[in-house]
Amino acid sequence: MIYHFEDVELDTARVELRINGGAILIEPQVFALLSFLVENRDRLVTKDEIIGRIWNGRIISDSAVASRIKSARQALRDDGRSQRLIRTIHGVGFRFVADVTTMATASGHEILARTADATDVGHAQAAATSRPSIAVLPFRLVGAAGHQFAIADALPHDLITELSRLRWLFVIARGTSFRFRGAEAEIDRVRTALNVRYCLSGVVEILDSAMAVSVELCDTQDRGVVWSERFRAQVGAVHEIREEIVRAVINSLELQIPLNEARRARLKSPEHLDAWSAYHLGLHHMYRFNKADNLVATSLFERAAVMEPGFARAYAGLSFTHFQSAFLRYADDVSDAAKLAQRHAEQCLEHDPVDPFGNFTMGRAFWLRGDLDGSLPWLERANTLNPNYAQAKYSRAWAEALLGSAAVCQSNVDAALALSPLDPLLYGMFGVRAFSHIVLEESAQAADWAERAARSPGAHALIEMIAVVAHGLNGNDARAKAWAESARARVPDLTDAEFFRAFPFRDSRTHKRISKTLERFGF
Repeated sequence: MIYHFEDVELDTARVELRINGGAILIEPQVFALLSFLVENRDRLVTKDEIIGRIWNGRIISDSAVASRIKSARQALRDDGRSQRLIRTIHGVGFRFVADVTTMATASGHEILARTADATDVGHAQAAATSRPSIAVLPFRLVGAAGHQFAIADALPHDLITELSRLRWLFVIARGTSFRFRGAEAEIDRVRTALNVRYCLSGVVEILDSAMAVSVELCDTQDRGVVWSERFRAQVGAVHEIREEIVRAVINSLELQIPLNEARRARLKSPEHLDAWSAYHLGLHHMYRFNKADNLVATSLFERAAVMEPGFARAYAGLSFTHFQSAFLRYADDVSDAAKLAQRHAEQCLEHDPVDPFGNFTMGRAFWLRGDLDGSLPWLERANTLNPNYAQAKYSRAWAEALLGSAAVCQSNVDAALALSPLDPLLYGMFGVRAFSHIVLEESAQAADWAERAARSPGAHALIEMIAVVAHGLNGNDARAKAWAESARARVPDLTDAEFFRAFPFRDSRTHKRISKTLERFGF
């Protein structure tokens, strides 16, 4: 549906706001709010209704609603004083008051056949500076599916639902993307009509009792394949493995899209970076886990926040880099870095209280204060907001290991490893698994996991100290000594105090065993 008022067009099928024919860049949540108000223009809409529709009933502040209303007004060149289009009924709600005419959108065939006009080009240019966007197409079915024919639509439907949980990714609604049935090979048409940066397509092949699902992520700008995978199963077990396929695809996209965004950003001149490009390039440097790259990442996140002050994830990125500075002692003033980690996490949540990354960084900020119990509610909230958030599960496992809950720790860290087997924090996940065995006094298992942790990309000197402890407790003094020498070569003044500052074990027996082992190897 297209809604016309004044010189404005609100196109709900294409998720586009146009003024005088030119596309206006608008946040998806603000667009959804504006659409809701326009669709209900014949009546007053209460704040509770808005929260139920836009935030799915989650608990948010009045200021969050007011912020989105303000953004909607700004997009329409309205304001709180004149209230020309959106009127506030104080203490009750809001009403859209402009005269509106409507027009049905083009059919699916017309959309597919449509060529890029000036509006398309303008919108494509606007979309290029926004967050990554994706269309998930209905999968193509090959073979005799019988009563399992619905799987070709069910899988992409589930993927759209789960991808919509990712706050950094704009996902085209099912009602629009499913109009492109059979268009998996015509990426240009998808890009022209929907102006998305990525397209996910798939094929479901059924032969007798066997089924194969092929999934492909394509960059619509250069038509390159960013990632692909193939899954196999028995037709009779399709619904049992459906969740497994969706989880595997979601977690691969969470890794592959940011990597591709960083690659694209590196191809741009620094002066041409937009906020999202700066953010993703910042992530690329942040996950290298060294002081120089951490400084570069901090600078890029700061730039993104200046360019878009309401960009919640830029502040979460800043919280992460200041956490690194405090945790790994990059900063001269560790206390100040810890305060900045918490402040920037708070800024992220002020702009978007339901962003999982923001809740994750807030939880980790509590670590720096030594408040492990205080970190858990934030990490649990991050997992609730995004059940597939591997780093949040790992972080919960970290806190639980230090609190002595080894069994719960293992459950969470194993879930994190299953969700993200190539995660940038893999060394930490292995290290936490080692901690759980140290707590349980299972020295051989602890030594095995600690060795894997210390050998993983990104592992720092504190991780090598975990290997010293685990091998020392397991009686392998040669390996413990080797890792002790490596850790001291990287950070000459390392002490047991540094270790316990980073890993404040609550259980006195565990703390004593570790302390004696570190002392034995010169810490």
